[in-house]
Amino acid sequence: MSDAETMLDRIAAADSLGELEAVRVSALGKSGSITALLKSLGSMDAETRAAEAPKIHALREQVTAAIADRKAALETAELERKLATEKLDLSLPAPESVSGTIHPVSQVMDELAEIFADLGFSVAEGPEIETQWYNFTALNMPENHPARAMQDTFYLEPRSAGEEPYVLRTHTSPVQIRAGEAQGAPIRLIAPGRVYRSDSDATHTPMFHQVEGFVIDKSITLGHLKWTLETFLKAFFERDDIVLRMRPSYFPFTEPSAEVDVGWSMDKGRRVVGGEQGWMEVLGSGMVHPSVIANCGLDPDEWQGFAFGCGIDRLAMLKYGMDDLRAFFDGDIRWLKHYGFRALDVPTLSGGVGA
Repeated sequence: MSDAETMLDRIAAADSLGELEAVRVSALGKSGSITALLKSLGSMDAETRAAEAPKIHALREQVTAAIADRKAALETAELERKLATEKLDLSLPAPESVSGTIHPVSQVMDELAEIFADLGFSVAEGPEIETQWYNFTALNMPENHPARAMQDTFYLEPRSAGEEPYVLRTHTSPVQIRAGEAQGAPIRLIAPGRVYRSDSDATHTPMFHQVEGFVIDKSITLGHLKWTLETFLKAFFERDDIVLRMRPSYFPFTEPSAEVDVGWSMDKGRRVVGGEQGWMEVLGSGMVHPSVIANCGLDPDEWQGFAFGCGIDRLAMLKYGMDDLRAFFDGDIRWLKHYGFRALDVPTLSGGVGA
């Protein structure tokens, strides 16, 4: 039997990765047999080297390929053995030391879904890359509206020559139009998700999270809007002393429009939502503009509605005492361990949405 056959037999007979590595070192290592043959080429005369070099290089390639094939076979066999024998009881919680934490934004989204589901709202989503029609025009924003300005909106390169550029959506309001087109009325939905604006400081980031509320039905009034917002904020902040103040404002997609302030008080040197020591703005709202209802494919003489929107990140800051929005996106594990939530702390109205 030749040396090559002996080496290939040893490779095939290796029963573990450790044995296979020993064979590799003995053949291809710094002092291996094939390495020694390669080194011997330098001392050969030209004629002998021309005859022996192809044989030695072919042997090295053959042994290298055999080792790679055997290694893959051993690794596959080991994986199949583990899959067949190892078990993990998923019914038991992971130890605290190895369990992950839920980001406050994800937690607040779950809290919002829980609260509004109890009020009969569904959760809707839409694309983050939007056409200008859905993001602006259908929401009653003409071409010269300040919200379209380059310093506020991220415009993408046109997909083809002459095509209107798409935008990164500046709010989740386009979901209103898409929902109206897809399902008609009546509508009760919230639309949480990521939105994008060209702004960055302690209370603004280029990407942030927003939730939009949207109701279309017959005989909807501002009274329905105010009750919905009071019920939502009391459940979210888990306090009964929530006081709202609605101030006239302007939004192109609602008429009339109102900024909504909530009362605050001082607690242990920190401003908290609840009480009436002062006011802070929390969201914008209003009755859906007839033009927007028409752009949903509905008759504004038959259907009315209200809409409201607020920043999810801001809600988290107010409820859980965070003072810098930029920390939400820094990826600092220490911050997340401090402000994060355990994976099994699922928000419920009975147990407390902030449990």
